[in-house]
Amino acid sequence: MDVVVVGAGPVGLALAGDLARRGRGVTILERGDGTIAQPRMDFVGVRTMEFVRRWGFVDKVEAAGYNRDLAQDNVYVTSLVGYELGRHRSRSMNASEPPPQSPQHRERCPQDMFDPVLHAWATSFPAVDLRYGNEFVRFEQHADRVITTVRERSSGRTHQLESAFLVGCDGASSKVAAGLGVEFDGQPALTNTTNVIFRCPDLLQMHDKGEAYRYIVVTPEDGTYATLVHINGWDRWRMSVVRTRPEGLTPAEVDAAIRKAVGRDFSFEVLSINNWTRRELVARRFGEGRVFIAGDAAHVMSPTGGFGMNTGIGDAVDLAWKLDAVLSGWGGPALLESYTAERRPVAVRNCREASDNLGRMLSPKPTPALRDDTDEGRRVREEVGREFTQAMSNEWQTLGIHLGYRYDESPVVRYDGTPAPPLEVAGYEQSSRAGGRAPHVWLADGRSTLDLFGGGFVLLRTDAAADPEPLAAALRRAGVPVETVDLFEPAVREAYGSPLVLVRPDGHVAWRGNDSSDAEDIADRVRGASEGAMIGGQ
Repeated sequence: MDVVVVGAGPVGLALAGDLARRGRGVTILERGDGTIAQPRMDFVGVRTMEFVRRWGFVDKVEAAGYNRDLAQDNVYVTSLVGYELGRHRSRSMNASEPPPQSPQHRERCPQDMFDPVLHAWATSFPAVDLRYGNEFVRFEQHADRVITTVRERSSGRTHQLESAFLVGCDGASSKVAAGLGVEFDGQPALTNTTNVIFRCPDLLQMHDKGEAYRYIVVTPEDGTYATLVHINGWDRWRMSVVRTRPEGLTPAEVDAAIRKAVGRDFSFEVLSINNWTRRELVARRFGEGRVFIAGDAAHVMSPTGGFGMNTGIGDAVDLAWKLDAVLSGWGGPALLESYTAERRPVAVRNCREASDNLGRMLSPKPTPALRDDTDEGRRVREEVGREFTQAMSNEWQTLGIHLGYRYDESPVVRYDGTPAPPLEVAGYEQSSRAGGRAPHVWLADGRSTLDLFGGGFVLLRTDAAADPEPLAAALRRAGVPVETVDLFEPAVREAYGSPLVLVRPDGHVAWRGNDSSDAEDIADRVRGASEGAMIGGQ
């Protein structure tokens, strides 16, 4: 067996599917039965949707069941039947269009809809063996293999699996990370929160705030009190009371909190309650030897911003092609070592931005006059609403987080010495600078340039005078799968800049230049075979 993956959440399923489509045998161990009582995410970012496009099931995500006609507004209120303080308007999924930098737009697809789509795709490969009710116990790492001990929960019996690699996608309390002795940096407790999923088909008809994805409730006595999210866009809602006791709320307190957030008595059905702690933690290393961690096992962040799962999917895409390269024999010793060097800075940045978003969401303080029907009350509401709306706008404009992350200190990227552009949260300017995502350009035949990437390496030639053969030949001699593609369209030349651009299997640029006279050095660098390669491209 090539790889054992622990955890059948979205990151584990994405990793297994991406490995299997490369011909790798994968066993997924999942201690549960696949039931999702509390969707942990509902936002599929634009970069993740680009990967979904690569994997071929955009239509399945769009048809997963979310109400695609629901306006995606974020509304700030004293309660649903109280005063509106501000609003950020956003189109429904059906009315949304991709940004100029991408062929896809972000999607609203909660985990209990998204996971089944990923599950169907991953398990469509005969090489994927998904075992529910099988709990990871421990691993033993050897020079040439990993032995994983597994317990069948139904019988209590244990057995062992032997594989070339093991990847823990087993969440924030990862046993794989614990087995590696991984230490984490950050804050283990930001706030204690109670999440409640409840059903109420006619809640929209009980107030005058109109359709929205999320309502944030600010009260005179609490400041920011709770959020109400239209979790499936139809009849199910998620309420999050953002600051609770460590033990969370009792069922009676949950009922009272729902009515407080709505502002009136009404009938509803509580489906599940989850008390949890927001954290900001990033592992100091994402793997060692033949064992790696990804997703929440490697980084835990506040959901404010929707970065968590999307960061984890990025981990899976980065790791899958590298594992395949090593298993195929052309990946050098630095390739798997680059996983931490590339993905950890992304996780640190995203965790910090998520915590900053949380701080902005919690910025309103208790304001006694907030609900008063007086001149002072109106003045306070206008001031709180203006400041809160401005602060929260940061969370809804994050294209630079989702598309703009780069691998600026990777030992397997060949840099050209050009300065790195600033990392922005909202803005993102496409560039073919090595380490960054290869630019999207619509081609004359209707494809995106991104549709060219995802298998082996792709060597783009944008100028007919450039000679790609020296580098292509050097890569082939090393066993690296590479395809040379000529794209002489003006828009491509403008976006990519250089006559030759080498794009990795994950869609990030490995090298660019006018010629490849040092082809052997480039080939060794990008496959992790360079001796003494210095991080940072020096």
